Amino acid sequence: MHIELFFPYILKTLQEGKKFVRLPDGEFGTFYTMDCYVFLCRYAVLPEESEDEEEEDDGDHECPITFSVKHVILDCSRFQAQQDFKCVLYFWQGREASNMGWLHFTFQLQPTFEKIFKDKLEVVRMHQQQENHKFLSHFHRKFVIRRGRRGLTRNLGGKWPELFQMRANGSSVCTRTIQIDCRATELCSGFCHILRAPYNVMHEDGQKGIVYVWIGEQSDPHEHEYARKVAEEMINRHDECFPVQVIKEGEEPDDFWEYMGGKKKYEKDPSFFRYTRLFRCTNEKGYFAVSEKTVDFCQDDLDDDDIMILDNGDIVFLWLGTRASEVEVKLAYKAATVYVAHMKMRQTDRPRTLKLAIKGKESKRFKKCFHAWGRHKVPAGD
Repeated sequence: MHIELFFPYILKTLQEGKKFVRLPDGEFGTFYTMDCYVFLCRYAVLPEESEDEEEEDDGDHECPITFSVKHVILDCSRFQAQQDFKCVLYFWQGREASNMGWLHFTFQLQPTFEKIFKDKLEVVRMHQQQENHKFLSHFHRKFVIRRGRRGLTRNLGGKWPELFQMRANGSSVCTRTIQIDCRATELCSGFCHILRAPYNVMHEDGQKGIVYVWIGEQSDPHEHEYARKVAEEMINRHDECFPVQVIKEGEEPDDFWEYMGGKKKYEKDPSFFRYTRLFRCTNEKGYFAVSEKTVDFCQDDLDDDDIMILDNGDIVFLWLGTRASEVEVKLAYKAATVYVAHMKMRQTDRPRTLKLAIKGKESKRFKKCFHAWGRHKVPAGD
C-alpha cells in the first residue's frame, strides 16, 4: 500500500467546546504530552501487477492537503471510484493526557468517518512511546515529544532552557526526540542531545537564544545529521529562529553547562543500550508465563499487575508491580535466577547480578534503560 493523504489534527478547547482542528504544517511531527492527536491516512491498495511494473513506482503519492475535516472527506471521496483504498484513523494520546480526548473522538469524530468510508476505515489507538512502526515511518525519524499542552506551552513557555534526547530503540524507524529534565546528569555519551537556551537579555546582534546539538562521544554517526535537522526544523519555536551550534562531547562552551545548572557527572558508558531486554512475568491466562517485550519498550510497559525482569547487561532487576500476587513474585524470582545462570554461560565476560526494584524507588541504573523516564502514571481509581 502507498500513502496518498496524511492529515494531522489536535484536540483543542475552544469557546464553543472541544474540537479537533487541523494542525499547522510547520508542527507536523511535534507532539505534547498532555494533548491528543488524530491522523487520517488514506492508503492506495495497488492492483496485482508483475514484478517489473511494481518496481517502477516505489514512491509515495502526493495529494493536495486541505484544512478541515469536511474538505478531507471530500478529497478522499473523490478517489473512491478510481481505485481501491484503505483509510486509517490513528489516535495518539500523550502520557499526561486524560481519556476524555479518546471519548470525544469515539463519540463525535469517528462516527463521521465511519459513515463515509464504512468498511474501508480502520481505527488505531496509540499511546505515547507505544506507537507502531507503520505510524512512525511517516515521520522519517523527525518525531518530537514536548512536555505540557500545546496551547499553554506555545503562549507562555519557551522562556527557560529545554533539553531533548534523541534515541532509537531497536530500529531507526523508532527514533524519537523527547524532552527530559534540563540537568547535566541526564546526558549520556551514547546519544545526541539538543539544548534550546533562550537568553535572559537579547544580544547586540539581535539574537534571543541559541540551540546546541550535543554529540555524544559514542553516539551513532547516522544520527548526527538528523539531530541537526530536528534542532533546526522542530526545536526552534514558530516565532523564533535561534542559531544552531553543533558541539562534540568534551568541547562544550561554559555557557552550555550554565544552562544545564552546572557541570556534573553523567552516564559515559552507554554499553547498557546494546544489552537491555525487558520481560513480563504474568499468570493472567491461568498459568505462569514469561514473555519478552519488544525492544522499543517504554516506562509505561511496566505493568502494575505483573512482575517485570529488566536486564541491562550488568544487572538483572526484578521489578515488582504493586498489584502482583505472591505466587507471581515467587515464580518470577525463580525465572530471574534461571535467566541469570543462563546468561552467565552465554556471555561469560558479562556475569549478571540479581537485584530488586520497587515501583517509585527505582535506581538510576534502572531508569537509564528507559527513554525519557518520568513520574509513574496513576491508574484510574487509585
